[in-house]
Amino acid sequence: MALAKIDPSLHQAKKPDWIKVRLPSNPRFFSTKALIADLKLHTVCESAQCPNRWECWSGGTATFMIAGDRCTRACGFCAVDTAKPLPLEENEPERVAEAILRMKLKHVVITAVARDDLADGGANHFVRTIDAIRRADPTIVIEILTPDFNGKEDSLRGVVAARPDVFNHNLETVERLTPLVRSRAKYRLSLDFLKRAGQLAEENNQRMATKSGLMLGLGETELELFQAMDDLREVNVSVLTLGQYLRPTPQHLPVVEYITPAQFDHYGDIARRKGFSFVASGPLVRSSYHAADFNPAAL
Repeated sequence: MALAKIDPSLHQAKKPDWIKVRLPSNPRFFSTKALIADLKLHTVCESAQCPNRWECWSGGTATFMIAGDRCTRACGFCAVDTAKPLPLEENEPERVAEAILRMKLKHVVITAVARDDLADGGANHFVRTIDAIRRADPTIVIEILTPDFNGKEDSLRGVVAARPDVFNHNLETVERLTPLVRSRAKYRLSLDFLKRAGQLAEENNQRMATKSGLMLGLGETELELFQAMDDLREVNVSVLTLGQYLRPTPQHLPVVEYITPAQFDHYGDIARRKGFSFVASGPLVRSSYHAADFNPAAL
């Protein structure tokens, strides 16, 4: 089904029974919330209205979002605010490292808003954050989820050279829907970006897994989904996440279909048969959901 515009009539408003979010009851949720507030950090858990925030924060983990909470892009699926960004905070990398130490994390996920206002797209801020975490504890597994830096080679090269363990950049949707779902991004550019990240790691003789994710329920067909999987394997992406798109506000893209848990299991099996080393597939799966379940040393 083609989506030429945001058509409210396409939206499936009633969520099925399998889309359930538990409200917080664990004291650790509130201690995690207090720690993040104390260090004045942003998380994608809050800014993107992640449905797993209650579970993750109750488990003492979070996905840190650096470079502010104002994005220069206005993707049709995303709840993060689009606005003129504030200047980068010079001590943010150290505050992120401090939070990680306090939370005693062994696998950390760092993402960022798109910063098209910066010459390097915010790449050096990723580098400084990775370096700060390494200084704090060199044994921590560092996973980064980056924007595309507008495809700039120098930006990508610098981030890869900082030696993250997992390099994630989300394709988000199938090729046909990309102009609507993320109008400032390009499907083929994202694929080239992921391919080049892997190549740079090989050139540096470093072990680094590449990862990507797709949202389902936006109107994609199965054949388009399978083609997107093939495209990711063609550029040697080894880790894949598949999750249900959930509409954050009425101004965002409609949910055209709720994919059943059984369908997600089926798509996960297909992805594994296509050669992905690790696949997380389910209605509430997000890029960083249970990220520590994947051990990059196993590749």
